[in-house]
Amino acid sequence: MTAQTGRKSVSRGKRKVRLSSERPWTFYVLAGFFSLYVIALYGPMISIYVLSFQDVQGGLVFPMRGVSLYWFNELIMQTRAGDVSGAFTRSMYLAVSVTLITVLVSFMAGMAFRKRFRGDTIVFYLMIGSLVAPGLVLGIGVGLGFNMLGIQTNWYTSALGAQLSWTLPFGILVMFAVMSRLNNDWEEAARDLGASPAQTIWLVVTPILAPGLIAVALFGFTLSYDEFARTLQTAGPLNTLPLEIWSMTLNVTSPALYALGTVSTVVSFLIIGVSLGSILLLQRRNAARLNNDQ
Repeated sequence: MTAQTGRKSVSRGKRKVRLSSERPWTFYVLAGFFSLYVIALYGPMISIYVLSFQDVQGGLVFPMRGVSLYWFNELIMQTRAGDVSGAFTRSMYLAVSVTLITVLVSFMAGMAFRKRFRGDTIVFYLMIGSLVAPGLVLGIGVGLGFNMLGIQTNWYTSALGAQLSWTLPFGILVMFAVMSRLNNDWEEAARDLGASPAQTIWLVVTPILAPGLIAVALFGFTLSYDEFARTLQTAGPLNTLPLEIWSMTLNVTSPALYALGTVSTVVSFLIIGVSLGSILLLQRRNAARLNNDQ
């Protein structure tokens, strides 16, 4: 390789191919764009996390004034913040309920759509049609519908239905992708061995689809946990956590708001980590079983 050109020659038979060690200019453009993207995405989040660990004299902007867990304690004691504990509990209950319903309905829809039936195309587009409607408009429609029927809007009734209109289409689309990789021969083998339809689903289909079901559950939980638009007009008199954070921005001018954002993010990452870890564990267990069978 010569020092002037930064290139080297490689012999291939009777031909010599010159390979360049220099990167194209597009690499540096993409690297710079990606760096700016990462800074713009994570910079504000990191700033909030850092500012949430300020002392009692801390403000909403830099520079920091001391380091402590004072504002996290304020969330627990609720001396300056709102009903954070109640909002968090309601959001968790609502997210778990949405997750269970999303997984169950998505699984049944995936099993049903494995075979064509009359009107399946219409049913499919009706299921995913709610993705087209703006979330705020859909939430207002659900709230007005409950009011017209004389039913009180609440986080466990109207908000549950509004959020399902958002999580179910995603869950069904993910389940369709998972179902496309399910081999029918496994079910036929189970039936040949005398398994009933229920046993085939529970002992054969469900373990194979377990990673996909966890992915659907993760979609349902995360979409419900931080949903704001569809919950704003349907939660009733009690706030969920996103609504409580929004209300705090109107009347709380302290780092307690940042502390709440930090706690909420940690919970989200823990749930994502547990879900991904479960998928990895299931994949390793299935791979170990295949190796033992061979």
